[in-house]
Amino acid sequence: MAASNWHAAPLHWGSGANIFEIFIEPTCPFSSKALGKLEALLDAVGREQMTLKIRLQSQPWHLFSGVVTRCVLAASTLDDGRDQAWAVLAGVAAHREEFVLENHATGANRKASIDDVIARVEHYSGVELAAAFAIPDLDSAIIWHCKYARQNGIHSTPTFMLNGLVRPDMGSGDAVSDWAAAIRAQSAAS
Repeated sequence: MAASNWHAAPLHWGSGANIFEIFIEPTCPFSSKALGKLEALLDAVGREQMTLKIRLQSQPWHLFSGVVTRCVLAASTLDDGRDQAWAVLAGVAAHREEFVLENHATGANRKASIDDVIARVEHYSGVELAAAFAIPDLDSAIIWHCKYARQNGIHSTPTFMLNGLVRPDMGSGDAVSDWAAAIRAQSAAS
């Protein structure tokens, strides 16, 4: 795959004026919890009433974070990239124990190589992404996500933004109905 022939699909769902952005780290337990609620949120609010944007925020204490984040973005370069990236996120979330170390430092996963992690992602997501993972300048997509998070003062995951404003009152433990109510309230205020 030539470096100039790829495009990372935006991780956007829905088409509404209310922009709900979530910054996640794919192996984070709280991000995984939030990710599992996003489809229900789109259904609750309506895809024509909101636009969901997933932003990736790699975190160094999750030691495979960079590799898995690159896998998500590699998947986004494939045909139906947005949906392929979602499959990777869902596969990792459903099998988090395969992508984390005990106490962030020990355990059997410490012996895993980058190729092992990529193979696990492919296995659990059903997405063949190893070739896309090797795109020489794929890091430009990763850097974009990192810069966007920093520009918005995002330091941990999951963090939520609604129409450009960080919402510290929202968390992964909230009910979908709470998120939907916040979006509807924002819409009514506009």
